[in-house]
Amino acid sequence: MAKSPAKRHAAAKKPSPAKAPKPAKRASSAKEAKAGSIQVAGVPLTHPDRVLWEDQGLTKQELAEFYLDIGEWLLPHLASRPLTLIRCPGGTQKKCFVQRHSWAGMSDFIHRTTIPDNSGTQEALTVTDIQGVIALVQSGVLEMHVWGATLADLERPDRLIFDLDPGEGVDWPRVIEGALAVRERLKALGLESFVKTTGGKGLHVVVPLKPKAPWKEALAFSRGIAEAMAADEPDRYTTTSVKQEREGRIFIDYLRNNREASAVAPYSTRSRPGAPVATPVAWEELSPDLRPNGFTVDNLGKRLLSLKKDPWADIGTVDQVLPKQKPSKRTSRKN
Repeated sequence: MAKSPAKRHAAAKKPSPAKAPKPAKRASSAKEAKAGSIQVAGVPLTHPDRVLWEDQGLTKQELAEFYLDIGEWLLPHLASRPLTLIRCPGGTQKKCFVQRHSWAGMSDFIHRTTIPDNSGTQEALTVTDIQGVIALVQSGVLEMHVWGATLADLERPDRLIFDLDPGEGVDWPRVIEGALAVRERLKALGLESFVKTTGGKGLHVVVPLKPKAPWKEALAFSRGIAEAMAADEPDRYTTTSVKQEREGRIFIDYLRNNREASAVAPYSTRSRPGAPVATPVAWEELSPDLRPNGFTVDNLGKRLLSLKKDPWADIGTVDQVLPKQKPSKRTSRKN
C-alpha cells in the first residue's frame, strides 16, 4: 500500500460556532491506493503523491487534506463567488496558467454558471463546498482568486479591495503604514475595513459592503481613495502599474474593484516558494515580525488553533454602504 504523507499541520477547528462539516473520507482503500488514487472528502484524487511545491516536498494529497482541515475558515470567503484559478498540474516549477472557464474532465463539484457580460454571456466557475475545493486540487489548482461579488448579485460588489503592492526598495514596515493609512481614510468616511496578508509581498485592505452600489461607483470610490493618497504623499504611493515608476513606492491597486477583476481568496495557497497562504489577520497583529508570506501550509493550522477569535468574524455582518458621492458641477441640479 502506498505510504500516506506525513501530517504537516494541526487540524484547524473554527473557534466560533459553525455548522458541523459533513463526514469526510480521508483514507483510501488498499485497492484505490494501489491504483494510484485515493479519496479525500469523497473526491477521487489521482496521483496523490505528486509533489506540487518542490522546495517543500508538499504533495497533492497534503494540499487536499490542508484544505479539508481549514474548510470552515475558507468556504465563507470562497463559496458562490466567480473564480479565477491558477493551475499548475505539474507543480510550481512547471508550467502554470490562468483558468476562468470549464475544462475537459472537470468535476461536477465545480459548478458552471452562465452569466451576462458586455458581449452577451460568459461562463463562470464556482464552488459551494469542500468537495468543490478538493476537486480544484485534483485539477492542479494552486491559487483560488475570487470576484468581489457573489452569484446572488453580480452587478453590485459586497467587498472592495485595496491591494498594497510594494515596489523595489520598499521595506515591510512601510507597507504596514500604507495599510493603516488606507484604514484611517476609510474610517474617516465611516467605513470599517479588514486586512489580510497576500502570501506575496503586500497586504490587502478589504471593505465589506451591503451590495448596493454598482461596480462603476465602487471603482470610482476606490480610485478616489488611492489617488488622494498618491497626491498627498507622491514619494510613498502611486496608482500607476508601470514597474519603473513604482520603485521606492507602494502601488495602490484599486483596479481589482472592476466587475470581472479578482483577488486571491482568504486562506488560498499561492504558487510560490514555501507554499504561502493568504491569511486574514487582526489589525493589531500587523508588525515588522509578521511577514506577508509568513503563513504557510506548514504552520497555518497551528495559527488557527491558537486564535481566541477569528479576526474576520464580523466581516459578513458589517452593515455599511459606500458614502454618497458629491455630484459634479455638470450633473448638479438646482431645486
